[in-house]
Amino acid sequence: MPTYPDLKGKVVFVTGASSGIGAATARLFASLGARVAIGFHHNKKGALELMESITAAGGTAVAAVGDFRKVSEIRAVIDQVVKEFGPIDVLVNNAGSLVKRAPIRELTEELWNDVISLNLKSAVFASKAVAPSMIERRTGAIVNVVSIAAHNGGGLGAGTYATAKAGLISFTKSLAKELAPHGIRVNAVSPGVIDTPFHEVFSTPEMMATFVKAIPLGRVGTPQEVASVIAFLASDAAGYVVGETIEINGGQMMR
Repeated sequence: MPTYPDLKGKVVFVTGASSGIGAATARLFASLGARVAIGFHHNKKGALELMESITAAGGTAVAAVGDFRKVSEIRAVIDQVVKEFGPIDVLVNNAGSLVKRAPIRELTEELWNDVISLNLKSAVFASKAVAPSMIERRTGAIVNVVSIAAHNGGGLGAGTYATAKAGLISFTKSLAKELAPHGIRVNAVSPGVIDTPFHEVFSTPEMMATFVKAIPLGRVGTPQEVASVIAFLASDAAGYVVGETIEINGGQMMR
């Protein structure tokens, strides 16, 4: 068994891959020899630039656009990827966003549904779409990207996002139990404060400074540091790791 992520020839679909953790993950998988589908919705420029950089480096990638809040589009995008590359070996459910900070007094049904659909529903139905082929072939890996917010409730106004990510941790365990007998491993990574566009949008410099004070390592993490753990979980190097949520937070939440 390899002691390193060996992903040569694997078909990998990373949702929400046009920037941040998703982009770093797609780039790393491609460098390890995988054929990578870059899922995106709004950020076409980022997705195409990533695809071009991967192909320029000798890798294989395709960009696949879709709104993963909608089950019909999830199915259509995955069908596109399968048509392009063949059956999906690795699914990384990274699509997600806080969307908007909203304290409970400002929370609307529309915002609740939007955040839950983007962060939880998308992962559930993307997993459903790839599972039959994985079961038939008795191989595959699914890695869900959750958040430290799932454990601590997140910052002010992030309750719906934190709830969705906590639900995704539970779904990871449930799906892992269901699919492990078929040779499919399901796990999750839980990033802490990572230097991504997420915090550029939703966290002020003052908030970031406060976050760093609570991190024993004394700095925020990088998307590449999260991507490396995702690649490990997707590879045979993690062949006996099932239903786990790996914390990547510089010691911010030790257990």
